[in-house]
Amino acid sequence: MCARAGRIAWIGLIALTASLAAPAAIAESYPSRPITLVVPFPPGGSTTIIARILADKLSDALGRPIVVDNRGGAGGSIAARQVVKSAPDGYTLLLAFSATLAISPSMFPDVGYDPRTDFAPIGMIGMAPSVLVVHPAVPAHSVAELIAFAKTSPGKVQYGSASIGTVNHLAAELLASMADVKLSHIPYKGTGPAISDLLGGHISMMFAPIPAAHANIAAGKLRALGISSLTRSSLLPDVPTIAETGLPGFEATQRSTLLAPAGTSRSIVERLNRELNAILATDEVRQRLALEGAEPIPGPPEEYSVDVDREAQRWSKLVHAIGLKAE
Repeated sequence: MCARAGRIAWIGLIALTASLAAPAAIAESYPSRPITLVVPFPPGGSTTIIARILADKLSDALGRPIVVDNRGGAGGSIAARQVVKSAPDGYTLLLAFSATLAISPSMFPDVGYDPRTDFAPIGMIGMAPSVLVVHPAVPAHSVAELIAFAKTSPGKVQYGSASIGTVNHLAAELLASMADVKLSHIPYKGTGPAISDLLGGHISMMFAPIPAAHANIAAGKLRALGISSLTRSSLLPDVPTIAETGLPGFEATQRSTLLAPAGTSRSIVERLNRELNAILATDEVRQRLALEGAEPIPGPPEEYSVDVDREAQRWSKLVHAIGLKAE
């Protein structure tokens, strides 16, 4: 009887040792094949550029190819739903942005995922502000003057955006809400067409990614009035923030993060987080992100929950206030 009990105890000890060793073994063997990095927007623009930067450097660090897969549509929610349904094995990752995580779930009653529970966060990547630009014919050289102009012509000041529900769409609505003015939204199929119409004087203003507007600002074809973050941009250091020049506390930035499906092994998450933070700390990646107007924000996976709660809360209030919620 004692011998039998001893054998049982020995078997239990072996099983316990194996279970404790399993996460380490997973971490050591991962990855053993190519990884797919899903980007929830069509090819082109800053989202794809950021994806390429990450894919190149993570591929070098992990020793396996990383394939960038652009799956656009519905503010990024189509791609997010697909990733949520993927196997939680670390071989399908999502490069997610504010619109996908903090705006779409507030706009659509059944977006198909919960940004808080359906993903295993790997780490934050970066923050990119936009620039508020107007056509030179607009009689405003500051945010305060733009607000005054809009109040004299309620609803007649038209602004463009890349699409309904994007950060730059809601940035203009946030400005209108905080300044108590009425603006008219003209949505486009991308930033490029919106900027083209702004250059042509067909619309008055828009919030644009800084790299997309920088050359036209320098050439005097567009006038920059303010930066959408709480700090100035290194790409346009002489342009004040909107918070500085008329609307204290104004902030509307595109935030990016790297996610895996919920249930992904903690050892895999920790491995990817270490590699991501190491990449974001390099001068090369910081410089490449800076060219896209982005600032790296490395940290532990747990910071994602705080960030998504903050962003979702602020954008949800605005979505409901302006009646943007889809039925």
